[in-house]
Formats: sequence, structure tokens, C-alpha cells
Amino acid sequence: MSDSSHSEKRNEKPDSYDNHAEIAVSEIDTGAQLAAESVEAVDPAEALRIRRTENRQKYLANDVLVQFMDKTTLAYAAILGIEQEAHLTVDQYNWLGTIFYLSYLVFEYPQNLALQRFPVGKWMSINIFVWSVALCSHAACKSFGGLFVARFVLGICEGSITAGFMIVSSMFYTRTEQTLRVGYWFLMNGTAQIILAFVAYGTLHITNSKLEPWQWLMIITGLLTLILSVCFWLFFPDSPTNAWFLTPKERVIAIQRIKGNQTGVENKHFKKEQLIELLWEPKTWLFFIFSVADNIPNSLTNQGTLIITSFGFTTLQTTLLGCVAGVIEIVTIWSGVVISARIPNSRAFVASAYFLPSLLGIFLLNLLPWIFIVSVISLAWVSATTAGHTKKVTMNAVMLCGYCIGNALGPFMWQEKYKPRNHVPWITIGCCFVVSIILLMIIRINLAAENRRRDAEPSDTRYDNVYVELMRDGSIEKVKVEKEFLDLTDTQNREFRYVL
Repeated sequence: MSDSSHSEKRNEKPDSYDNHAEIAVSEIDTGAQLAAESVEAVDPAEALRIRRTENRQKYLANDVLVQFMDKTTLAYAAILGIEQEAHLTVDQYNWLGTIFYLSYLVFEYPQNLALQRFPVGKWMSINIFVWSVALCSHAACKSFGGLFVARFVLGICEGSITAGFMIVSSMFYTRTEQTLRVGYWFLMNGTAQIILAFVAYGTLHITNSKLEPWQWLMIITGLLTLILSVCFWLFFPDSPTNAWFLTPKERVIAIQRIKGNQTGVENKHFKKEQLIELLWEPKTWLFFIFSVADNIPNSLTNQGTLIITSFGFTTLQTTLLGCVAGVIEIVTIWSGVVISARIPNSRAFVASAYFLPSLLGIFLLNLLPWIFIVSVISLAWVSATTAGHTKKVTMNAVMLCGYCIGNALGPFMWQEKYKPRNHVPWITIGCCFVVSIILLMIIRINLAAENRRRDAEPSDTRYDNVYVELMRDGSIEKVKVEKEFLDLTDTQNREFRYVL
């Protein structure tokens, strides 16, 4: 094809493809060429072996562990003396929790664009390195202003982490596996709470030092994150098309294995039409509002240790009680994702059911951190119901913007005038849980209705014969691109069915 012809094809919307269309390489998924090299069906045993090979790469799980541990350091630093050392008021402490999510919010979309434009693993590595430096810098801060800047930088870097692992999950795993894999990664949240509780407990026993326990906490966690950033740069794969731990043949199988997702691997070309499509869809804003409501209660992350100490527990006892919350989180996330994966189309029901113990905890004024499983299921659900790489990246940004807004608003509930019983914050959290359950059911009803409409439609053949010119063995060859690797959105691809 000529350059002008390629340009014309790039400007066409995918809906205009005819039965023998030719398109530019930039329009298709990065996995298309590898997928075209295999016409044989993937052996299930071989596919299982590839999945096990992928599962052995633990770097992302370690990143989630360190990421959550780093975010929770502020809560433990609060009982280790940071408030007194930096002369923080209640409002200033709340702002340290809020500014993290405000900077996260502002830089969320730029971070997602960077994740689409640059190699995912390398971009995340850079952010993790900057994160580690900012975390260690906390130890040198003795005022609200210094801590404010450090927390602001942490929020910028955080914007690449959750979005990055959501993208990677969809690259390597089927839609059913994504729920389990995201859940297993989030098990690291509970593990992080347990580890951090013991680290905080240990810092209280460092007596012959010029540094305060909370400063040691920041330094130790920061150095762990620094080590992780180096490991990420060296070993973390950017996609299954270039994963170092897979042979060329295994990469082809890895691509074919996720073909049923109807979402491909990735596309480095930003498509404005996918962005517009996303913004006009009701499910986008339903998920966004759900993300806001679901994350307002997350203020318990920074307030939890303060609330426990208000019950009369000593600082040492409070640090160890953090282990209990971590164990509960591990158990609930594990059970929730396993149930969701084993019972088809049960995500909304399982997530709603797991809100009930939290509502009971509100009535008892107790801390039952079961809400994390709902966030895990919703993140996996969003990835499984969105296709088209630009659309998926933007949807991740929308979902995480809701996450940021909810987390930014939450800390302001915990005001001095509501202590000691904190009736207003607890009632607000209970209302958020109820609203979240209602939204989950509305989303499920809408997606189920769309699936029924598609089942009643005639077969769509618009994308059955689409070709691209690729360089193979030194010559240009026209290669047929399967529908799954055309980087179609879930709306364009009428064979796409939403998981419920």
C-alpha cells in the first residue's frame, strides 16, 4: 500500500471495514503478527504450561505488596510520633492523606497515556524508583510542608502502578483468570499489613538512635522499594510479545491463549474515537460513581491505627493488631475471588454479599476490613468488560480517578468534633456501602441486557477479512488479521460478551 493509502486507512473508523479491507500496522494489536504465525489450535496442556510459567513471575505481586506497605506507612507513622515531631494538627494529618490522592488524580490520565506509549515494565520501574526516593525523604521532613511535598510525589508515582498491573493482567491472562490473578496480587495488601505491623513494632525497640521510630519506618520501607525498582527494570516483562522468560514459540501460544478475551494484547497508537465512545457509555459513569462511593471508606487506611489507640490500646498493641486486619484481608480476598471465578457471571452478587459484614461492622463500630475484596472484584470486572486498548487505558484512568476522589474525600469525615464515637463518619461509610451495592446491581442489569441484545443480532461479518502488510522473510506479505487482534472496542465487536 502507498503512504497516502495508509494515511487514509488510519483516518477511517473500524466500522467502515469492508470484507476485504487493508489497514495500517498502527491500527492493529501488537500481538497480531505473532498470532498470524500459528494456524493450529493451542494444545490445552501446552497452554496450561505457559500459564504456569507466567505465574512464576512474582515481580508484580511484590510490587503490590511494597506499594500498599508504603501507602500504609503514614498510618503507622501517626502512632510512632510523626504528628508530634512535625507538629501536625488533625486537619493537616488529614490533608497528608488527601494530597496523595489529589496528585494521583491529576496525574492519572497522563500516567495512563505514558503506559500506552512506553514499555509498561520500564515506565513502572521509573515510577517505583522515584517512589522509593520520595518515601525515604519522609524521614528528613520535620514540618507539614515537607511531608506535603513528599506525599504529593508519591501520588504522582502511584498513578502508574494499579493502572499498569491492570493492563498487564489483561495481556497475560484470560478474563476468568484475571479475577483470580488480580485477587492474588491484592492478597499482598494483607501480607503488607502484617509485615508493616512487625516492622513498626521493631522500630519501637530501636532506642539508641538519633532517628525516631517513624523515621526508621520510612527509611526501611523506602529501601525495600528501591531494591524492587531495580528488579522491575531488569526482569519485569512489557508484554507477552517480548517476555524474556518465554521462547518465541511460547510467546505465540501465550498470545493465542488469550484470544478468547476479544481484547488482544496492546496497541501503542492512541485512538480518539475509542475515547469518545467510552465517554458516551453509561457503564463508564456507573463504574466511576461506584469507584467514588466504594473508596470513601478507604480513609480507614490512615485512620485505623488512631481509632484503635482511641479504644485504649497501647502503641505496641496497636502495631501488632495490624496483623489481624492483614489476615482478615487475605482470607476475604482469597475466598471472594475464588467464588467469583468458579461461579460464572457472579461478580456483582459476590461483591454485594461481601459488603454485608462491613455493614455489620459499622453497626458494631468495629473494624472489619472486608471492603477490599469489592475493590479487587470491581477492578478485574472493569478490565473484563472493556476492549480496545485506548478505551481500556482510558477506562482504567476513569476508574482510578473515582478511586482518587473517594480516597481524597474520605479523610475529611474524621474531624475532632465527631470524636470519640465518630458517628458521622461511620454513618457516611454505611451509606457508601449501600449505594455501592445498588450500583453493582444496576451495572449487572445493564450489561446482561446488552448481552441479550447481541445474542438476538445476526452474525457480524464486517471484520472477517481484514489484511495488513507485514515484513516476513525479507519481503512484504499481506497477512489476514483475526478479529480478536484488530484492537476493536467492546462496542464495535458484536461477538464480545460482557462478564457479569
